[in-house]
Amino acid sequence: MANYVKTAILMGALTLLILFIGSFFGPNGLTVALIFAGLMNFVSYYFSDRIALSMYGAEAVTREQTPDLYRIVESLTVRAGIPMPKIFIIPNESPNAFATGRNPEHASVAVTQGILRSLSRDELEGVLAHEIGHVINRDILISTIVATMAGAIMYLTTMLKWGMIFGGAGRERDDESPMGGFGFLLAVILAPIAATIIQLAISRSREYGADSTGAHLIGTPYPLANALQKLDQASKQIPLAASPETAHMFIVQPLTGGGGLGLLMNIFSTHPPIEKRIARLLGRSA
Repeated sequence: MANYVKTAILMGALTLLILFIGSFFGPNGLTVALIFAGLMNFVSYYFSDRIALSMYGAEAVTREQTPDLYRIVESLTVRAGIPMPKIFIIPNESPNAFATGRNPEHASVAVTQGILRSLSRDELEGVLAHEIGHVINRDILISTIVATMAGAIMYLTTMLKWGMIFGGAGRERDDESPMGGFGFLLAVILAPIAATIIQLAISRSREYGADSTGAHLIGTPYPLANALQKLDQASKQIPLAASPETAHMFIVQPLTGGGGLGLLMNIFSTHPPIEKRIARLLGRSA
């Protein structure tokens, strides 16, 4: 419940940012920005799963090809009460996995060849439960809404910058804004950074939520906790080169693994540190 509250608060903060920046434009500028961002993310919402799967060369598999993997996913979806997702294998030795799809009826779960070789059956079940947790929690929908709001903020601030350069609407509205020129500078310089930080914080919150849902689904946190520990170490030894646009989808941070992040890297990371995720799962202090 705490993760849902945190997500709601952060999304509220994004809304306030949009309203703050929109005050420099009036209703028309705000509406245009929301429509523009909405159209971009509408396409992303409906086609991001195909894009992500093709980006990593994921290949669909059947029950006959991977009976053990299929049985685990099938058992989890029966417990969760959702349709069976499509299953894909990524031809990469870096151990990782992700779920995608706009809703439970259009979900896909992808695992790398490396994760199938690295984990025991119980640990693999913990990882797959985490990914099914993303599907149950409709995290793709949440991330799309957040991306729409963040995209609107980026678009609005870009318009403000051009307005400032050419003496347009943004400068004319300085005196009308409650904070004047200082507020204008905040909108142009700090709002995009704040939007990015909030967007990443929501991504981290959803990882905690999927961990919790996955542990609840299988009735114990230990398989997922053990898997996260193994994946953190193995992903550093065999990194997966992931694009920044899709890095948040994986169960552990691609390229550098999930743990050992400094404060600044933690703020700008799509994933919480592995040690904190394990601590939360096991109910211990980090």
